[in-house]
Amino acid sequence: QVQLVESGGGFVQAGGSLRVSCAASGSIFSINAMGWYRQAPGKQRELVATVTSGGRTNYADSVKGRFTISRDNAKNTVNLQMNSLKPEDTAVYYCNADTTNYYGTVANYWGQGTQVTVSS
Repeated sequence: QVQLVESGGGFVQAGGSLRVSCAASGSIFSINAMGWYRQAPGKQRELVATVTSGGRTNYADSVKGRFTISRDNAKNTVNLQMNSLKPEDTAVYYCNADTTNYYGTVANYWGQGTQVTVSS
């Protein structure tokens, strides 16, 4: 009932910047939190950054100071501004959301992912 659509991935040189966005749609009463995770080939999916509806943020140590997560609760969107990109940031980036529907049911959803490739 909820769809997450990512956009903004691409190819960038080390030191460059990229902004990925995620829009949530469907049966949503509220979103408790949205975030970004990433998965590189041969590695586990890992948390990149999350933000709650109240504005609390959490970042992986590897991206802290370089990435900034932001949200627009009214539009059910979340963005990830990625600066000073490194080759090790190369991964498929997935949007994630914890949502509450109009019946009070909480569920977690994933987007399809967007590829971010950083060359050295």
